[in-house]
Amino acid sequence: MKTAAVIAELNPLHTGHEYLLEQLRESGAERVVLIMSGNFVQRGDYAVFDKFDRAAAAVECGADLVVELPLPWAMAGAQTFAKGGAALARALGGIDTLAFGCECGDAEALTQVAQALAQPAFSEAVKIELNGGVSFAAARQNACEKLLGKSYAALLSSPNNALAVEYIAALQGSGIEPFAVKRVGAGHDSAELTEGEPLSGSLLREKLRRGEDVSAFVPHTLLSCPHTEANRLDTAVLAKLRAMKQKEFSCAPDLSEGLENRVFAASRQAGSLEELFALSKTKRYPLARIRRIVWSLFLGVTAQDAQLEPPYLRVLAANETGKTLLTGCTLPVLARAAQTAQLDERGRHIFELECAADDVFGLCFAEPRAAGRYFPTKL
Repeated sequence: MKTAAVIAELNPLHTGHEYLLEQLRESGAERVVLIMSGNFVQRGDYAVFDKFDRAAAAVECGADLVVELPLPWAMAGAQTFAKGGAALARALGGIDTLAFGCECGDAEALTQVAQALAQPAFSEAVKIELNGGVSFAAARQNACEKLLGKSYAALLSSPNNALAVEYIAALQGSGIEPFAVKRVGAGHDSAELTEGEPLSGSLLREKLRRGEDVSAFVPHTLLSCPHTEANRLDTAVLAKLRAMKQKEFSCAPDLSEGLENRVFAASRQAGSLEELFALSKTKRYPLARIRRIVWSLFLGVTAQDAQLEPPYLRVLAANETGKTLLTGCTLPVLARAAQTAQLDERGRHIFELECAADDVFGLCFAEPRAAGRYFPTKL
């Protein structure tokens, strides 16, 4: 391992992420790249801190380069999220390792699962399970059990293991090796308070927005930055969806079996976002998927936007070592406003989509920010 990449949201950056960076350095990584979600994230929400603040804090905590996973991939299901991040890692050229935190800490076992998922027999088994009315996650786990047995299938029941499997699948043929680090502290979305160990990101976000002390878990440089408030855009989202025609709902990502009609009907009835999510959710369609669909509709993200790989590499923060990693990148590198001139039509579309989302994100703070903050003031 010489140059390792990590795909992460850092929402917020906390001691669990710092532990992962430490493990990489101790294992021989000379350079570390973070491929980070922007101001809107995979769970279908806006981030608790601005992406430039999170990226700058990450460099202070041990990363050398932080680049952005663009909106259509950052706010997508696990497979698309992983493919977008892996594509940026490949584009940088010098990455030899992709590291991730996961519940099992066993890259070999996760690789076996990823290889099984690529078999035609697995796809057929998933179809059979889905016809039985279960969710995609349950269908995939049941299909995996038929191919590999219960112990391997059980790995897919843990969210970070499941995401790691998608990372490994997306790396096939790239020459980039997976590196698993066993997670420490609270589990994904856990409300547990474990003294001296990392808390879950969801609990940290709640505590931050309630004004509680999280200085033992979040870097002080990040705590000095303003954070967003919950539910700042609820009325705006509902207003946008109510103003849309029913046929426009079919353009959203991750739709199937008429789900767009369910979301449309819910948008005409709900008086809050939480009510909209509750009315749209079913056993088959998990809450995170519904949330992503709703926010995609609001932000104008369509199913076509993430069909191909990200069209550029946007730099959020870097130290001198990180800047050297940009040499030889196979994608247009965006670190200054003038560099956007090199983008083709698709690249401009994705970048403009991201900029519009950033402008909306500025309204999520107690003191709203002006639009137009598209590049860091200094790299």
